[in-house]
Order: sequence, then C-alpha cells, then structure tokens
Amino acid sequence: MPPKDEARSYSISELAKEFDVTTRSIRFYEDQGLLTPTRQGQTRIYSRQDKVRLKLTLRGKRLGFSLADIRELFDLYDADKSSRTQLRSMLSLIEEKRQTLGQQLEDIKMVLLELDAAKQRCQHALQQLGCEEREGANG
Repeated sequence: MPPKDEARSYSISELAKEFDVTTRSIRFYEDQGLLTPTRQGQTRIYSRQDKVRLKLTLRGKRLGFSLADIRELFDLYDADKSSRTQLRSMLSLIEEKRQTLGQQLEDIKMVLLELDAAKQRCQHALQQLGCEEREGANG
C-alpha cells in the first residue's frame, strides 16, 4: 500500500465539489478560523489537514455542534497532540448535546400532545357544527 501524499493540496472548488458545499461556506469556515489555507496570489491552497478539518466541521455541524465548539476542539487538538484533553472535551460536549437533545425531545413530545388535543377539539367542534346545521335545516 503506497503512503498517502501528505503534500497533496486542494483548490477551493475541489473541496466544495467533494463535500457538496459552496465555496462561500468554505471561505466562511476559513473566516471562523477552522481552515487555514496558504495562498498563491489570490488563490487559496488547502492542505490535507484543511480537508480533514472541513470534513470534521461538516460532521460536527450535522451532530449539532456549534462552530465555536468545533473550533475549540481543533484548538485543543493543536495544543495537545496526544488528544487526551480533546477527548475529554469531546465527551463533555457530547454529554451536553445529549442533554440538550433529550430536553428538546421532551419539549417536542409535549407540543405533539398539545397539537393532538387541539385537533380533537377542532374535530369535535366541527361535528357539533355539523349536527347544528342539520338540525337547523330540518327545523
């Protein structure tokens, strides 16, 4: 198996196409400090690390992490290559996210119950109106 080419670089359009995001999104992630491309004139040159970070950023967003959370994890990793601190922080963030999602799930269940009750009241009111309309027509 040949070694991976660590020196491989990517253009913004290559990354946008590969990850199905806009170049504007990639530039935004750069502005947020998540990606650090080099430049050749006006052209951004993204490294393999930038590509991995973009992948992790998109995955983190899908899991509900904020860009600030993702940036914090990257900063921790950069400061502690052993990843011990990063892993502990990740566990903490995961637990916070689980608690938030659990609360949101409970909130959604309550709203669904309230909507079901409102639906039943509306259906009952329509049935009552239907009976009254028939009685009025027969009278």
